[in-house]
Amino acid sequence: MTQERDGPTLGVERLIGRVLIALTYLSVALLVVGVGLMLGAGISPVAGGPGLDLATLGSEVVALGPAGFLWLGLLAVMAAPISRVILAAVAYARRGDWQMVGIAVGILSIIVIGVATAGAATV
Repeated sequence: MTQERDGPTLGVERLIGRVLIALTYLSVALLVVGVGLMLGAGISPVAGGPGLDLATLGSEVVALGPAGFLWLGLLAVMAAPISRVILAAVAYARRGDWQMVGIAVGILSIIVIGVATAGAATV
């Protein structure tokens, strides 16, 4: 059974696909730069590194610190599926499919709870 797709649905799926592709390329590029900077500084990529500090992330990138690029790359990897759920929720809301909006909001709530509890566990 094939389901016909209307124009707006296909357009949203293409937008979501482009966003996921862009975030994937961005994350890979940031991770490659971070690993390259680590190797250039004589740091082993498997040796571990500093924890995430959002307050110093920008200055770390400006200073060409490897940790800044690695953390930005990892954040971009995490942003990809989250942005997909957000874009889908917006598309469902525009179509009036409130059951699917509820499911998307539920998924986002689970992600937020997971991030919050992980952050609380590391403090």
